[in-house]
Amino acid sequence: MIHFNVPPFVGTEFQYMKEAVENHKICGDGPFTKKCNEWLEKRFDAKKVMLTTSGSTALDMAALLCGLHPGDEVILPSFTFSSTANSFVLAGATLVFVDIRPDTMNIDETKIEAAITEKTKVIVPVHYAGVACEMDTIMDIARRHNLMVVEDAAQGVMSTYKGKALGTIGDFGCFSFHETKNYSMGEGGAIIINNEAYIEKAEILREKGTNRSQFFRGQVAKYNWVDFGDSYLQSDLNAAYLWAQLQVADEINNNRLATWNTYWNAFKPYADRGLITLPTIPEGSVHNAHMFYIKFSDLETRQAYIKYMKDNDILCVFHYVPLHSAPAGEKFGRFHGEDVHTTADSDRLVRLPMYYNIDPADLQKVIEKTKEFIENM
Repeated sequence: MIHFNVPPFVGTEFQYMKEAVENHKICGDGPFTKKCNEWLEKRFDAKKVMLTTSGSTALDMAALLCGLHPGDEVILPSFTFSSTANSFVLAGATLVFVDIRPDTMNIDETKIEAAITEKTKVIVPVHYAGVACEMDTIMDIARRHNLMVVEDAAQGVMSTYKGKALGTIGDFGCFSFHETKNYSMGEGGAIIINNEAYIEKAEILREKGTNRSQFFRGQVAKYNWVDFGDSYLQSDLNAAYLWAQLQVADEINNNRLATWNTYWNAFKPYADRGLITLPTIPEGSVHNAHMFYIKFSDLETRQAYIKYMKDNDILCVFHYVPLHSAPAGEKFGRFHGEDVHTTADSDRLVRLPMYYNIDPADLQKVIEKTKEFIENM
């Protein structure tokens, strides 16, 4: 069976995890956590990065730091994972979904402004497949309407928009290091604080509401419970696992891009004939090959393709069911405007096997069986 995903493993993970154990420091904010934070800050020119227990809890932190209150509204795409929405529901906000662009499957930046009301407080662009949303337009809207921006860059580690790392453009950015992501520690994530005014508050929130970070830096004589907080600290064992991959981040990135480009070149002739649709990478966007998807003409064809591939021992999978059509989406939010592309394009999309060091023979089999299916449609 050719799996859809295989978590990245570079071979030095156990060595670093053993070192963490021998240091007798496996809880949060140990040496490897600090190394990862510093690496991410330096590599992406980020003001402050803090590892978290997941991409979801990074989003939780960002939503709480936005200071939302019941009745406040947050604008986001419906084509995203539930975590994006859950974090703002947790903070008490009402969700306002808008349509996506069919070329990138990202939020349609031209639909945002019409959805703004006097209750709107935050815009949440989701960088689908590691391809950047149109951030210049989004940031301009946010500035003019005095709104905060939280980038859901869960899939965007190593991707850029006009030279800036995804996650470093809005007020806050959120990464995921789940096992399905390009870089993994099993479960894990990171919050990027781009507004320095929120760094101290974020430290307190992440440290169970205490000012322990200040204590460790010698800024206070003792630490106290000073505000609301929770425990978002990632185990240093997990950070040690991630650290191994960050050491070869470019190798992993280049390997995935080679796979992505192989798919693209193989299927481009079918896209030119109008038989399928391939991903679009807009000018100014550098992606990280987080996923490769194709879109068929309709839901029935897509489902037939998934079955055909499974019958040939290849796992290909669809992606999000639009949140606004889900029971929780109807309960916690509303869709503004017309759903032109969100549902229709979600129904057409299927993701192909994509992971670090995929076997070349397996890659060719995926391509050959996909070509067979398309030719026989």
